[in-house]
Amino acid sequence: MATLIPARGSNERGQAVIEMALTLPLLLLVVFGIIDFGFMFQRYEVVTNAAREGARLGILTASAGYTATEAQNRALDYMRASGINATVRSCGGAEVKNTMCALMTTETVTVAGSSPAKTVQQVRMIVEFDHEHSFVGPIMQLFGGSAWGTIRLRSGSTMRVE
Repeated sequence: MATLIPARGSNERGQAVIEMALTLPLLLLVVFGIIDFGFMFQRYEVVTNAAREGARLGILTASAGYTATEAQNRALDYMRASGINATVRSCGGAEVKNTMCALMTTETVTVAGSSPAKTVQQVRMIVEFDHEHSFVGPIMQLFGGSAWGTIRLRSGSTMRVE
């Protein structure tokens, strides 16, 4: 009597290996992309906190005798203490991997809606870091993509001088 159940796997030998070979690179790209985004987000938080720290010291320039250079150095030192060991460059310009800058400006602003008009002096600290993608950038460059290599993380903090 003939069997009704055909032999399993006789025609599908190696199918699982080929499916894994086709899907594993995509899965690894997604996993490494998530890890790379986590590193970028952590560094963005460091840049944001460095801008706050520099602005906080910047508002003390008049009362405590600090200079704008000391406030900028405080922001850069905060980034170094957080694990970002990058070279310092002047703010603006082209994106250069693993470089950082800090720029402090002081401005006088008129408060809207007050009579008589009141002016407030405020300090603005801008911190930039050119983050290089560790995993996704080199992988995307293999396929001809250059947009994933370096991204500029920029944050600013404005505080009022009291």
